[in-house]
Amino acid sequence: MQPESDFEAWFRLLETPGVGRETARRLLAACGSPQAVFKTASGTLRSLVGPVVAGALTQAPGPDYTPRLAAAKAWLAGGSGGEPRSVLTLDDPAYPPQLLQTVDPPLMLYLQGQPQALQAGSVAVVGSRSASAQGIDNAQAFSRHLAEHGWVVVSGLALGIDAAAHEGALAAADKGTPVTVAVVGSGLDRIYPPRNQALAARIAQRGLLVSEYAPGTPPLPEHFPQRNRIIAGLSQGTLVVEAALRSGSLITARLASEAGREVFAIPGSIHAPQSRGCHALIKQGAKLVESAQDIVEEFVPVLGRQLPLLPAADGPHPKARLSNPATSDRAQPPHAEQELLDALGHESVTTDALVSRTGWPASVLAGKLLELELEGLVARLPGGLYQRRVTG
Repeated sequence: MQPESDFEAWFRLLETPGVGRETARRLLAACGSPQAVFKTASGTLRSLVGPVVAGALTQAPGPDYTPRLAAAKAWLAGGSGGEPRSVLTLDDPAYPPQLLQTVDPPLMLYLQGQPQALQAGSVAVVGSRSASAQGIDNAQAFSRHLAEHGWVVVSGLALGIDAAAHEGALAAADKGTPVTVAVVGSGLDRIYPPRNQALAARIAQRGLLVSEYAPGTPPLPEHFPQRNRIIAGLSQGTLVVEAALRSGSLITARLASEAGREVFAIPGSIHAPQSRGCHALIKQGAKLVESAQDIVEEFVPVLGRQLPLLPAADGPHPKARLSNPATSDRAQPPHAEQELLDALGHESVTTDALVSRTGWPASVLAGKLLELELEGLVARLPGGLYQRRVTG
């Protein structure tokens, strides 16, 4: 738990109008800490973030700030059932390294339950809200098997596959270790959807609830794609059980691929809309799985260690990310979509050629190619070739 003064500084920084994650990282890189940001001269702030945001940082907070801060502090101090509540900031040594290694790690997380779940090996299990009965069964069975083999199951507490994944993990034998993490798109005092409140309470007892949104924050639509990056970032791999061609689950899979994590997909009927997203992923290189054991065996070398985490990234201590925004503010070059389309040209081309032309890592390239294919801008041809599609 952050000291109260530290929490207030982080809270104020993130609640300042105009300060998003990228701007906050820029300020932290230049100033070193949230407390230092508010002690920095206004002229220096203007050179960093412009006059409007600098003015917001140097002025007293707006009228809604005090009640929001009070609500957050009250939530942290409250709780029923004994599930601890805390916050975790980007500079905390306990910040999960696998999430820190992503391009856009959240700067502060609100936690309810067992925070040690963030230090365990984990697999994301995601899929359609309008899941089939078979999809629900698969999500529960795969998740229970993973939990029984030492993996924490990460999902988004949505209806359908997400809820089934959490239920499956909770059905595993209780060995006293966390079994599931739910990442939500609202404040932890406003669980969404409401029908999953009882499930969330059970997760807090045998796992962890996570949100980057302060208590009182409603479940706005734009929060859920942002939540997906945390689900992917916390996990060594992502399993898509069922998904339509355009769905949040494919966003999660793409983000996992771009982060260099494994992506798994369960195949289904060629006539089922919920299977088309999985089939698209398999065509793009996701690993087809028929049982949870396929995933467990994939990670045997990792699980063989007591703490199945990703290897530490090369370079300085994770806290150094605060002073190196150049590698943390973006996943790929600006205007990446157009750059890739230009690299494709109008002839069929191999992925090796695209890696050479763009200079991108293969994992980033694969994720962007999948995104463009789903948007109808790129076609995948036999032999592992890609071609730009002419539209309009």
